[in-house]
Amino acid sequence: MDDNLSLFGKCPVTTAQKVISGKWAIVIFYNLYSGTKRFGELQKLIPGITQAMLTSQLRSLEGYGLINRVVYPEVPPKVEYSLTEIGNKFIPVLKSLENWGSEYISYIKSEKK
Repeated sequence: MDDNLSLFGKCPVTTAQKVISGKWAIVIFYNLYSGTKRFGELQKLIPGITQAMLTSQLRSLEGYGLINRVVYPEVPPKVEYSLTEIGNKFIPVLKSLENWGSEYISYIKSEKK
């Protein structure tokens, strides 16, 4: 799979797959789509995600430039996350995935009859 690494930044599909490949990446995008969130808010909105995994996924998305992380100099520290300009460009894709997911749920339900 070294070919995939060499395609990052060259092949649009490979690049997109890499930056949204985390198990929770799309769910985090979905929750940030509605606006800026604090870490604790995201953790409550995403049942089943551990603190360590959320931290890891947020760092990854921040590293790719898809989300902003703002730390306010307060005690206790206040940290907020939001989508960047390039992160917001993923929203139409996210909406398409949501629409397809809804259609697929209907398909599954109709197949069980």
